[in-house]
Amino acid sequence: MSIKKKLPFIFTLLVLCILIAHSSLHFMRSKEKVIEFNEREIELITQEISHQVENAKSGALYVEDLMGKELRTASIAIRNALPANYEDVTNEQLADLADELMISHITLLAETEDDIVGVKSSDPHEIGLSTNQWLFWYDAFRQLFALEPVTVEEGLALPEYWTGPIEVAASNPDHTDKWGYYHDGSTDYIINPYLRDSAVLEYEKRFGPDRIMERFKDNLDGVLELSVFNPETFGKETDMLYLEFNDFIRIVDQPIWYGTYEYQNQAVDVDLVQAASATGDTQNYVEEINGQLVSKTFVPIGTGANDRYVIGVTYDHSLFQNELESEFWQHFLLSIPFIIVVLLTSFFFSRSITKPIGYIDEKVNEIAQGNFGGNIELKRKDELGNLAQNVNALSNSLKTYVHDLKQSQEVIQFQAYHDPLTGLLNRRYFQEELTQRIGVAKKTGETVAVLFIDIDRFKNVNDTLGHANGDQLIQLISARIQNHLSTGKSVLTRQGGDEFVILLSKLEKEEVQVVADNIVAAINEPYLLGGNEVIVSASCGISLYPEHTKNIEALLINADGAMYAAKKTAGNKAILYDEQISIEKNEQLRIEARLKKAIADEEINVYYQPKIDARTNQMTGVEALLRWTDGELGFVPPDKFIKVAEDTGLIHSLWKIAMKKACYQVSKWNEGREKPLSLAVNFSAKQFQDPCSLISQVKEILAECQLAPELFEVEITESTLLFNTTETIKALEDLQQYGIAISIDDFGTGYSSLSYLKKLPINCLKIDRSFISDIREDFSNSEISEAVINLARSLRLKVIAEGVEEEYQKEFLLQHGCHFMQGYLYSKPVCAKELESLLR
Repeated sequence: MSIKKKLPFIFTLLVLCILIAHSSLHFMRSKEKVIEFNEREIELITQEISHQVENAKSGALYVEDLMGKELRTASIAIRNALPANYEDVTNEQLADLADELMISHITLLAETEDDIVGVKSSDPHEIGLSTNQWLFWYDAFRQLFALEPVTVEEGLALPEYWTGPIEVAASNPDHTDKWGYYHDGSTDYIINPYLRDSAVLEYEKRFGPDRIMERFKDNLDGVLELSVFNPETFGKETDMLYLEFNDFIRIVDQPIWYGTYEYQNQAVDVDLVQAASATGDTQNYVEEINGQLVSKTFVPIGTGANDRYVIGVTYDHSLFQNELESEFWQHFLLSIPFIIVVLLTSFFFSRSITKPIGYIDEKVNEIAQGNFGGNIELKRKDELGNLAQNVNALSNSLKTYVHDLKQSQEVIQFQAYHDPLTGLLNRRYFQEELTQRIGVAKKTGETVAVLFIDIDRFKNVNDTLGHANGDQLIQLISARIQNHLSTGKSVLTRQGGDEFVILLSKLEKEEVQVVADNIVAAINEPYLLGGNEVIVSASCGISLYPEHTKNIEALLINADGAMYAAKKTAGNKAILYDEQISIEKNEQLRIEARLKKAIADEEINVYYQPKIDARTNQMTGVEALLRWTDGELGFVPPDKFIKVAEDTGLIHSLWKIAMKKACYQVSKWNEGREKPLSLAVNFSAKQFQDPCSLISQVKEILAECQLAPELFEVEITESTLLFNTTETIKALEDLQQYGIAISIDDFGTGYSSLSYLKKLPINCLKIDRSFISDIREDFSNSEISEAVINLARSLRLKVIAEGVEEEYQKEFLLQHGCHFMQGYLYSKPVCAKELESLLR
């Protein structure tokens, strides 16, 4: 579909969607307003009805109490007018007395062997009437005959008198009566005056809610029916009273107290009435009843369990539905003219846009076909005019670009296979060239050699002289290597950083070794960088095809392994690959894999070597040392697995194991000790690569294990100070300020400057065991040890000797002021359990 057709369609569809959404939203709001209005109307109706019900109930109770008291007064008058024995009283005498006292009837109740019955009455229905089935009525009669206060909860009890609630007459269920019962013991009967029908219900008819309910039905549109439900009995099987061949429902047990229930739907209404009464929440639903769509709402009234009732309001729901649908369609029909106007407007608008776009499109197609330089003539000052100018500019620029592109393709081709810093061939070219040469070698049987060269300690040059001088050094080295290679037989590539790989072919093994040795020697000659003379060395590994491997990838891996073997022997040499290198490398990989598992399973053990004050032979502290015995590898020496851990980054996990186990153990040993033990833990140079994290971890573990910083000592080697010197010293200063002691381990075997040593934040020097073992029985060959002790004394540092194994070594150290010692003379490193024995 073209833009010319799309724009009117999109605009019209958009406006239509907006109008439909607006109409729907308006419909929803109207519906909410109708519902809110209906809810407010129901609230007003139920408030008014409940008010009338409460007035009727409270008023009726008040009138009922007055009637009860009047009946007591009448009872006293009746007692004074009648003989004490009921057999001496006539029914006619009772009728005359009732007329005289303006009450409906009088009945006399007398006790029989198992009942209380009506013996005389102005109402023939009451004569012979049994009362032993009358529940609390009968209980009240028994208490009156016993001359006891009436204790039943219903009705009103006065001295020698009780009046029951208004109820349906047991003798004649067509009547509603209010009874009084009096007995003071002077007669053999209970005097029972009572009022009937109009005298009882007149108040209810005048002030009850029936009239207001009828008014609501007549005056409010949609109100079909109002009902006041008794939640105790509505929908349940009603308790019927069967007395003297009559059956009736008591007033309080009637399911509907007021109103009508013509829209019957008990299957739903019963549950909702019960739910409203139980929860106190209004319930409602919409359903078709009696052929009419109605909405029913049930509103609970009252708080007490005995006072609660539910008002039901039935509405004609179709009135709401018809009103909302009518309003929706009116609103929707009014939207149609707007849609037509939008459709016509968008049609003319799209035509004004699409016509110049079509013209621009034709010109762009010409440019796409390679016809650059053509101009678009479009006199407009809007975005389309700017677009035409930009297309013209693009057409002219493409001419220039295509020309420049052809020239730059050669540069791109060069950069794809060359290193930008040195101009040497790169890793990508090496891979392709190696594949081709091995393919030729497979046919001719000639040797292909790979030389992997890495500059020793090149990082020191970058850190000391800066990266610019480092880049210049790489360029100078690459030029020297190139000068020692013959063209045709060799290819020199830079792999990145300070690594170079040389590819040699058509040479014998001895010739390859000579070339490699010459290159290493050439690299080791001095360089002049920024006025400074710099000397670096190189480590070179050699791997041959097919002697060492026929696999292309393994060829480079073997050369890399041989290069690392050269580095292990201090570098500045070229080593030919052999199987022992692979064995050592595989052993390292195996140690790494098993070490990871041992760390995860916490199978690394911590041993402790005592530090002794030789003057008293008392243990002052311990040094924590790691020991590892693997299930497959057996006992692995610390120098072997710790080196692997440093190379692979596992040293951090090893350190945490040593730190936590040792701190916890020493803290436990110190409980109750008069002179607590100190703890020394070795730290690797790799750990100071993130000093902030290291300091935080040390403080956290000491706090967790409750070991005072003053009892903790950090042991580092001199080589640690060669890396990140400024950051490392700052970290040591922070630890020292926290209270931790700093000790330099194996002192004298590293490269520390004595002037620099004075500035370091250290507390102790540890004389390396190699110097102690040199001491003879006549104290000869002890110059270094003595010098270290004197140096420590001059710097006011504590000094401790490692590796003390002989008594004469101990005597020499004591004579020269070194009082603290470690070594097999006292104890080898032992597990925690054995050290506890030593402590005991």
